[in-house]
Amino acid sequence: MRPARSPAELGLTAHDRRKLERALRQARDARHFRRLLAIKLIAEGKSPGEAAHLAALSRPAVYCWLERYLAERTPSALVDAPRSGRPRKAPRLTSKRLRRVVGTSPEKSGWASHGWTVPLLCTHFQRQGLEVSPRTLRRRLHEAGLAWKRPRYMYATAASHLGQKKGALFAV
Repeated sequence: MRPARSPAELGLTAHDRRKLERALRQARDARHFRRLLAIKLIAEGKSPGEAAHLAALSRPAVYCWLERYLAERTPSALVDAPRSGRPRKAPRLTSKRLRRVVGTSPEKSGWASHGWTVPLLCTHFQRQGLEVSPRTLRRRLHEAGLAWKRPRYMYATAASHLGQKKGALFAV
């Protein structure tokens, strides 16, 4: 087995080690922290295999991140590149559209209901050609800042016999 190359042979200096230590203290992302830790351990004289084990990374990954660090000589080279993520299921369901629909009465839209419910909204959007699941709809309502509360039913006028039902106070 070939002996591990020293940090000097790899091109890592004491200045690099100090930069990595500073970046480790400021790192907030776990992946970035583990990468910084692995490169710092190599700069301190550990083998890439030991550094990979201690930082919970694979050895090929450590070599990849070491190569990237040596190319740029900056701890920010070890940060993940931005990713687009999974595309939305219903991109046409925007906050603006959702607010417009929820802001109107379901009765005006032809529904026999006084308030919107998630299943009713799903059916409404389905009739408009927009397939959306209840779970997605709840998430979009939350993103739009719309509070979803159960309606509170109230009497238009107080019942005349309400005091009798509640147990009116007796004068002694």
